[in-house]
Amino acid sequence: MNRVDWIVVRRLLGNVGLSLAVLYGLLLLAESLNLGRFERLSAAGGTSAAVAGIVLSAARWIIETLPFTFLVGAIAGLLSLQSTREMTVIKASGQSVWRVMRAPLAATILGGLLVALVFDTAVVWLNRTMLPVSNGSGGSALWLDERRAEPHYILEAASSDPSGTQLTDVTVFLMDEPRDRIEAASATLSGGLWLMPSATVHRAAELSRHVTDYQLPTSRTPADMRTRLASVSDLTVWELAGSLASRLTDPRERAEVETRFLRLIGLPLSLCGSLVIAFAFTAGYRRTNKYGGAVLYGIVLGVLVYVVTEMAGRAGGAGVMHPAVAVAGPAVVAIVIGVTVLLNREDGRT
Repeated sequence: MNRVDWIVVRRLLGNVGLSLAVLYGLLLLAESLNLGRFERLSAAGGTSAAVAGIVLSAARWIIETLPFTFLVGAIAGLLSLQSTREMTVIKASGQSVWRVMRAPLAATILGGLLVALVFDTAVVWLNRTMLPVSNGSGGSALWLDERRAEPHYILEAASSDPSGTQLTDVTVFLMDEPRDRIEAASATLSGGLWLMPSATVHRAAELSRHVTDYQLPTSRTPADMRTRLASVSDLTVWELAGSLASRLTDPRERAEVETRFLRLIGLPLSLCGSLVIAFAFTAGYRRTNKYGGAVLYGIVLGVLVYVVTEMAGRAGGAGVMHPAVAVAGPAVVAIVIGVTVLLNREDGRT
């Protein structure tokens, strides 16, 4: 990197950092107004836990909206270079916009990887450590609708361990005739079976009978249960990768995990799309310092890309769209739009 690269990167990073700080302050204010959540956290873990909940929740919102915030900061940084005519001097020295954009793109990719692999992991870990959140099923009943194994049944458990392989106070409703109801004090997931050391089988118009070592087939694996109990947003990128590498058989849960994992890994690509759009609408030469229209077009396009990204992400998580297409599609479209506008402006046409 030469001196020009350092000047451009520092100016962009400074304005992006300022944009993130302003948005983070607004998010802190918005989260602090959620009095119901503040009172629940205060009652469970004290004032420190409530304050930590506000800080961490705002941090998670920052990560979710990072591509749009990065776009606003990049536009502000480029406008700063334009207002001081530094961008004009840089181009007059013989450097094209593609050469000027090279160093910021490299810094963007590195920053995106740090956010996805380090910052997001730290926020998730702190959220687990500092907030008084119960393990397992969170104290509420766990319901499982087993349709892929024979027989078809619905399982209810009063609670479970964090891994989801140990259930307590289990009730099983068999959906096929004669529609038995099975009650057990505990159930353990092992080798594709729910193992119940002691169970009671109830059948209409018959006496209940006690059964030992009752076995109930299931298609769920420990990875399925772990993902079922934990919110996908509460898993780090490393845990998401581990879940995908394990036997995650539920299609819906696998789609959610894969979409979340690819969104984190693909964050640098989304940020690059935002940077290219910012250069496309604000890096061109103008005789005046009037950039209102260019800024408006860039922000509107950024909002549109963000909305499409969120919609595609939800479609990928629901299994309607392939997760790779849902994640990479909007980012690639943003890059193509930005490059197209840059080519149109750089070849002399307006």
